[in-house]
Amino acid sequence: MLPTPENHPLKRLFAGLVEDAFYAQMGVCDPELVDYLAGLLAAFTHIDTVKNLPEADGAHLDQLALMLAASLEGEPASVFPREFSVHRHIGDYALFWSGLYPERLRLTCRPTWSDGVRDYVAQGKRSYAIASDLGDPDSAPPSRLLRRLSDEFEACVHGLGLVRRGWEHDEGPEGNTGGELLY
Repeated sequence: MLPTPENHPLKRLFAGLVEDAFYAQMGVCDPELVDYLAGLLAAFTHIDTVKNLPEADGAHLDQLALMLAASLEGEPASVFPREFSVHRHIGDYALFWSGLYPERLRLTCRPTWSDGVRDYVAQGKRSYAIASDLGDPDSAPPSRLLRRLSDEFEACVHGLGLVRRGWEHDEGPEGNTGGELLY
């Protein structure tokens, strides 16, 4: 995921929504986590970022299973950096969809909707844990943040659900709702 400039309007919008959800509503005061999630949301507004693991033929991956298969591919000399990036992206992807759009997971080929959500949560936690083990304190993001995302994945899913409710239902300046702003 490429970093979004701090002064980008979407980054500021998402930073405010994430801060409100995590700080005010959930009581979770973790600036590093909040900044990461705001950056994730801003970056994932571009579909190419959501599907940024290109396959060999140039197509982009948009299914968790295909991303997991991609994590097994790669040049032997670049396995660890590639594996770190792939697992971080899988964690980001799983967190994004399970937190903001869990209803989309009904479209997965699972017997029940709840199975699809559980699979995304389990795989997101697992992938962040793998990425944290492959990273180090100087990696971007640092391994300690990826470990927190793994350990607190369900809380982050809940927080992103609050973020979505915030942009859908919150009144902004002059009585405008977030939905009118974004749609």
